[in-house]
Amino acid sequence: MKCMMSVDEKHIRRVTDAKASELYHEGGWRYVSKSLWKERVRDVEKPNEEKPTKTKSNKMSKAQKRHKRKS
Repeated sequence: MKCMMSVDEKHIRRVTDAKASELYHEGGWRYVSKSLWKERVRDVEKPNEEKPTKTKSNKMSKAQKRHKRKS
């Protein structure tokens, strides 16, 4: 897989090696690094949701209960 960017820098795509070679020779695309694709395309699509942390309970785990029974 290769990362390609259009010459006008509007589109960045991940394509197969054969398709990348074809796009490059047509002249409208150029090779770019995967890190550039990650920051502009992949990471932008993920919503950054911060989930609240769950409240912890003070219940004993099964292993703690078992250990307490043995002693």
